[in-house]
Amino acid sequence: MLKTRVIPCLLLKDGGFVKTINFSKPGYLGDPRNIVRLFNEKEVDEIVILDIEATRKKREPYFELLKDIVSEAFMPIAYGGGIKTIDDIKQLYKIGIEKVVINSQSVKSPEFIKDASDRFGSQSIVVSIDVKKNLFGKFNVYIESARKNSKLSPNEHAKRMEEFGAGEIILNSIDKDGMMEGYDLKMINTVASAVSIPVIALGGAGKLEHFRDAVNAGASAVSAGSMFVYQGIHKAVLINYPAQEELKEYLF
Repeated sequence: MLKTRVIPCLLLKDGGFVKTINFSKPGYLGDPRNIVRLFNEKEVDEIVILDIEATRKKREPYFELLKDIVSEAFMPIAYGGGIKTIDDIKQLYKIGIEKVVINSQSVKSPEFIKDASDRFGSQSIVVSIDVKKNLFGKFNVYIESARKNSKLSPNEHAKRMEEFGAGEIILNSIDKDGMMEGYDLKMINTVASAVSIPVIALGGAGKLEHFRDAVNAGASAVSAGSMFVYQGIHKAVLINYPAQEELKEYLF
């Protein structure tokens, strides 16, 4: 068993899974239940599901759909999107979600992270940080599916979230999303050096070497979307996941 987790990240929109490029142009992949069934066969460590519209549309998570998805999954599932209250978290745990992923609310109401971690334990509270680089090379944290610049620096936000009880950070590059040309290694190193909790790198993976690069930059785990749902230069939809022997060539 690898020490480094390799985690598919699946985006939920209008009840289906999609894949974006730079947080826009969502392309439809298929029914979530069918896709999760396919990942069941691949020895996947865990799956992250992010609803990319819930917060923007000010709605709660699709609890019934998530319940159906969890019922099909053989692996742990972390979920993020539209989580604003402790009751939301309680309901997600009740239907079988093992970790909650909180993004916009961690910026709008940082105390929510402390309240959630105090009640449920830091091991089940993940903060997702979406980052975009400006023209001067400065990293800024964005919220509401990259529509709003919080003006926060990702390393300072990550440090505060650790202090408030977050157990993990998902660090996602808006600029690298869907490009499949590699992670933003400078961003990973900056944030991973600022905190002691695990940092999961997301955004940009296109080949196994990119996983190794992210870990060498400081990531504790790696996540990807396009790499696990597309194949070939024309990006035909094909659910895939490397065999453990392949991963062992690049990770430990």
